Amino acid sequence: MTDTNSPLKVAAMGDLHVREDNSSSYRDLFAEISKEADVLVLAGDLTDLGKPREAELLAQDIKTCSIPVIGVLGNHDYECGVPEEITHILRDAGMRVLDGQSCEIDGVGFVGVKGFAGGFGRRMLGSFGEPAIKQFVGEAMNETIRLENAMRQVRAKRSLVILHYAPIIDTIESEPLEIYPFLGSSRLAETIDRFKVSAIVHGHAHRGRFEGRTPGGQPVYNVAKHIEKPNGKPYAILEI
Repeated sequence: MTDTNSPLKVAAMGDLHVREDNSSSYRDLFAEISKEADVLVLAGDLTDLGKPREAELLAQDIKTCSIPVIGVLGNHDYECGVPEEITHILRDAGMRVLDGQSCEIDGVGFVGVKGFAGGFGRRMLGSFGEPAIKQFVGEAMNETIRLENAMRQVRAKRSLVILHYAPIIDTIESEPLEIYPFLGSSRLAETIDRFKVSAIVHGHAHRGRFEGRTPGGQPVYNVAKHIEKPNGKPYAILEI
């Protein structure tokens, strides 16, 4: 690990989609990452169907990491309705699962929240009309409030925001236009831009692109496993 004045090398990856058949073991990849980076960040959709057994298989791989592991859950991790159990299993394996919280490692603050959908810019869904629409928008608003509260807890000069849903449209380009509103929300970027951060990472958009910026000019990286990254690996390396 580094001292608090040195750059922290963060390996970031999302959308692992671990399945019960154990066809996607990450043990070897995590061993490689442990040699390449100081911290591993996981940006949601850690399991494929949100089953505890899937989380248990991932937990076995996480235990082999020799560096800290921090991350958030994604929408797939909620599929079976037991996100609390998924979180408990992963935390027992040593992973710091953030859900509206922050933590600090070697002078870098890590803030994590799943985020939610709703669209971008002037086409962002507003809280108007049927109760179901208002409930949907309310969920997006609640996630941004939790994100802001977590960011206010950070005292470090350097920080990394971990999301699952995208905060900007740039990093979801190449996805079908019809699903843009379900891939993220500008509300996340609006909240983040009230603060100074070193970087933002997210997953969820498997066919987006690697890099973009918030309206305030802060760097955003789509680290979904499927995205082509500068190092040619399933994970990105960021120096914070």
